[in-house]
Amino acid sequence: MHNAKASSVLIQKFLDENSFVGSTIQSFNMFLEKGLQRVLDENKVIEPTIIPQNVDSFKIRLDRVWVKKPEIIEADGSRRDVYPLEARMRKISYSAPLFVEISSHVNDVQRESFSPQICSIPIMLKSNFCHLKGLSRDELIEKGEDPDDSGGYFIVNGTERVLIHVEDLASNNVMVEHDGGTSEWVAKLFSEAGSYKIPHTLERLKDGTFYVSFSRVKRVPFVVLVKALGLLKDEEIMQFVSRDEQFDEVLINLFEFASIKTVDDALDAVGKVLGVVQTREARIERAQEYIDRFLLPHIGFSRRDRITKAHNLCKMVKKFVLVSNGRAPVDDKDHYSNKRLKLAGDLLEDLFSVNLKVLIGDLLYNFQRMVKRGKFPALRTLIREKLLTSRMYSAMATGNWVGARTGISQRIQRLNHLNTLSHLQRIVSPLSSSQENFAARELHPTHLGRVCPVETPEGTNIGLRKNLAMLASISTETPEDQVLTVLKSSGLRGVEQ
Repeated sequence: MHNAKASSVLIQKFLDENSFVGSTIQSFNMFLEKGLQRVLDENKVIEPTIIPQNVDSFKIRLDRVWVKKPEIIEADGSRRDVYPLEARMRKISYSAPLFVEISSHVNDVQRESFSPQICSIPIMLKSNFCHLKGLSRDELIEKGEDPDDSGGYFIVNGTERVLIHVEDLASNNVMVEHDGGTSEWVAKLFSEAGSYKIPHTLERLKDGTFYVSFSRVKRVPFVVLVKALGLLKDEEIMQFVSRDEQFDEVLINLFEFASIKTVDDALDAVGKVLGVVQTREARIERAQEYIDRFLLPHIGFSRRDRITKAHNLCKMVKKFVLVSNGRAPVDDKDHYSNKRLKLAGDLLEDLFSVNLKVLIGDLLYNFQRMVKRGKFPALRTLIREKLLTSRMYSAMATGNWVGARTGISQRIQRLNHLNTLSHLQRIVSPLSSSQENFAARELHPTHLGRVCPVETPEGTNIGLRKNLAMLASISTETPEDQVLTVLKSSGLRGVEQ
């Protein structure tokens, strides 16, 4: 009896200090505080291709982004704070203005700098930017809110909407699995960086040759690609695949492509795989561009990252050989360490990133159209605030997200309090519910304490639509440089180049 009482006190204490939707709210806060700036930094400098004749260079810079608290603009143009109850009653959105500091630089000298509102962004209830944050029970009742409401959702056009957690395979992680097609084993990797998410595959065909495929590059020989990245010596390639032993599988590949002696020869061969039929120079240039932009973008986009990409490809081959020879375990796609959850903040970052590019494209189009007419327009006249706002609202209102995903934003279920909490903690898998996918639907031992083993619908969605366990919390991603700092302090040494 004493143990039961102690447990109930512990659980009560946990629920007093932690919210069921705490991870979702934390994710949204991270998006507003860091994610917005991260997206802006990816698009920091914009250079129009058509500029006025009397100007040598013209650049547009996006410097800083910030968000205010939710407000409403009345018909007479006045601005005032808005609370969630009013947004529900008046069928308006509970959103806050988002400002960006924009400057134009003519011949590297700043011409104008201003901070327009580029959109209104829906604000999650009970987040750091919500008016309800930190209010006592009595104050919440005074504002017309249920003091037991957990927040963690949005109000768009008067409708309460929740962003569903999306479960996906971890990116930037090599997984080797049995295929049974043209290649018995296949190593797969999703390389994700900013708005890029590019699938890479490594396979070994019947002749023993390793082939790498990524983006539009279909089956370029591994050795050719590594040599194109600057790792030319056969001995070096063997060393980076494995320092301890020689793999015969790799030696066969080295003999096959021993005729390729220079980086340019290798780039030319990659260009031919790409299908570039122009001159050798054009092939080399196109191959370089493709390798820098689309091969392992999470490592980097510059020339100096090429050698690191080569090292990573060698490690990929090593894992492939060890797994295919039965000397390393086959990766389990359904193990929860190989999964990642995209929460509201991550989903909104994806949405904002794609739509900001649309806004920049619109700005460039309007600017260049005016320049063609012989005018030199001021930037502040060209920015359409409604464009970004309407695209964000449209995705939130319909649930149709970037990347052709549907049902991401859903109308919140209010049958009872438990039903609402359940909806706020839902996880969906991107797999199709019309296909069998038995392994993905099964309960996995690693779900324990993370995903509820009971709550899943019957029928076609069984096992694909899940819910978080009641006391589960979701950790945020640790930045790579922090991990490297810890590893280096423990004795990790970098590769001498």
